Amino acid sequence: MQLPASVTIVEHPVVARDLTILRNKETPSAVFRPVLNRLATILAYHALDKLPLKKVSVETPIQLTDGFEIDTQVIVVPILRAGLGLVHAITQFIPEAKIGHLGIYRDEATHKPVEYYVNLPKTGLAEGTVLLVDPMLATGGSACDAINYLKNKGVKRIRFMCLIAAPEGVERVQQSHPDVPIITASVDEKLNENAYIVPGLGDAGDRIFGTG
Repeated sequence: MQLPASVTIVEHPVVARDLTILRNKETPSAVFRPVLNRLATILAYHALDKLPLKKVSVETPIQLTDGFEIDTQVIVVPILRAGLGLVHAITQFIPEAKIGHLGIYRDEATHKPVEYYVNLPKTGLAEGTVLLVDPMLATGGSACDAINYLKNKGVKRIRFMCLIAAPEGVERVQQSHPDVPIITASVDEKLNENAYIVPGLGDAGDRIFGTG
């Protein structure tokens, strides 16, 4: 598929190596977690690109000079539960970031999203920049439901960060929310009949938390 400009695939030798480690079914959780964090840190660097800055003055040991501060409230919102594995990578860069939590599942009977756990910051959503994070973008259903929820809460600036995406998920998010950029390490081949990404890396949550 032809990827739109709003989709960033981060290409780097370290990314390629670490993605291979994460894909390997023999990689234990004790190795999976730190490798995921390292890869997520590289993605976070790109996901935080082009944030607004404001000029400030800073006094070095030599003289007064110009410097910059990030001029937006950064809010990290993991889609539970697997998204929790990506939070630390972002807060390494933005220690003052606020962290919300969003748990959504799709009702099998009504096919409508159900929020089973929501805890978002009470301030800063409308003016800030939200990084919505989930390791896998498969069908795009959870991502779109989460984006819809955030927009209904007044969020205007959203970026979506994931480790791996399927073309179907990318297309769905871009069709529904063309204003939301996607930052990922790979857009894989397809979804299989069980809606798993191929070749993917399996269930990211199970592999992070050792529950597989």
